[in-house]
Amino acid sequence: MTARAADRARYDRAAALLDAPVAIVDLEAFDANADDLVRRAGGKPVRVASKSVRCRSLLERVLSRDGFAGLMSFTLAESLWLARSGFQDVLLAYPSADRAGYAELAGDPKLAAAVTVMVDDPAQLDLVDAARAGGREVVRVCLELDTSLRLLGGRVRVGARRSPLHSPAQVAELARLVARRPGFRLVGIMAYEGHIAGVGDSVSGRPLRSRAVRLMQTAARRELAERRAAVVRAVRAVAPDLEFVNGGGTGSVQHTAAEDAVTEIAAGSGLYVPRLFDNYTSFRGRPAALFALPVVRRPGVGVVTVLGGGYPASGAAGPDRLPVPYLPEGLRYDPQEGPGEVQTPLLGSPADDLLIGDKVWFRHAKAGELCERFAELHLVEGDRVTATVPTYRGEGHTFL
Repeated sequence: MTARAADRARYDRAAALLDAPVAIVDLEAFDANADDLVRRAGGKPVRVASKSVRCRSLLERVLSRDGFAGLMSFTLAESLWLARSGFQDVLLAYPSADRAGYAELAGDPKLAAAVTVMVDDPAQLDLVDAARAGGREVVRVCLELDTSLRLLGGRVRVGARRSPLHSPAQVAELARLVARRPGFRLVGIMAYEGHIAGVGDSVSGRPLRSRAVRLMQTAARRELAERRAAVVRAVRAVAPDLEFVNGGGTGSVQHTAAEDAVTEIAAGSGLYVPRLFDNYTSFRGRPAALFALPVVRRPGVGVVTVLGGGYPASGAAGPDRLPVPYLPEGLRYDPQEGPGEVQTPLLGSPADDLLIGDKVWFRHAKAGELCERFAELHLVEGDRVTATVPTYRGEGHTFL
């Protein structure tokens, strides 16, 4: 029996009494992935990206482990909810226009001490001040550095379009503005290198593209390390008591951790290891989060139909944004239909061994987005479900 077949047998036994669709997290794999992130971080603390987990119980679990410290959130409403729930160090990774949230933050000393907001434009400071509604708490601020690689005098850009702050001078100028402005305190710098951390460099069947990605990432790491160090020097000249410099992502943990200027690493997807992380040479994780759909039809030889399945991930539309049939091995989508909102036909010889009511296990393309489809996660140890915990959705929250 292969390792994957053994996993399928375990998961089927664990979920035997659960009606599908159902989502599980294999805690042995989850913990092993957490250990791997800590190992690759080389002694620097890992800040957990909540967007990639979206389950308070699992956030608490990973933060209880050595090597992890703090959360990186994705909306201000989520940040405040987490802080009210007892999480004491929450870095909001994206600028917000949530006026009600800013009013609450500026009016509550406990929230203001726990939450740091992201800024890359003076207009965002204006919005915070306009929203304060009498709140006088000092708002903790982090500046985001644009990490994109710019070539040919800026005519070619590789990387996400995020912050407008690219040069040390630009970041230092905004740092001086924050330092002069009452009601704000500059505490950190963040730089997420998505073109390095979030792009696989070993895509099956595409050797030339994979080589080009590796060459790009090598050049991008070198350029960013030099520029990030210069940015940190420039900002520390303005704010010598800067608390943290955050960088990284699951796919670049060990490379970013090697930079002296970086004090902490951000990662989250590496805990669940969704399918987008199958194409990396820098690490190998264990799939920990899966969902099962039930077989509801047997239309013919070599085909079954499961209920649901149309759970595409965010990003540029394409096959890599779709979940993949994982267990039993050998199933594939019908290219004429793909995964559907209500039903999904699956092709392949394993279909002939599946009965009505059997489960087919899938992996989602992007980690925490799976939790937007399920109200709870069943935590599996060995071949048993040992706990069932709510996702954000299960607690009544859909922050985006």
